[in-house]
Amino acid sequence: MDKYECTVCGYIYDEAEGDADNGISAGTKFADLAPDWMCPMCGADKGSFVKVD
Repeated sequence: MDKYECTVCGYIYDEAEGDADNGISAGTKFADLAPDWMCPMCGADKGSFVKVD
């Protein structure tokens, strides 16, 4: 599973963990997040995220 980092605030979205606080189940791929999903830390849109190793 991949991880994606918000380039605005540094929040890491980990596909293996999801985002339970916002109803995103563990194992949810970044590409499968709703188009209007936003960074839970700063509100940046999905376009502000980059894949990290």
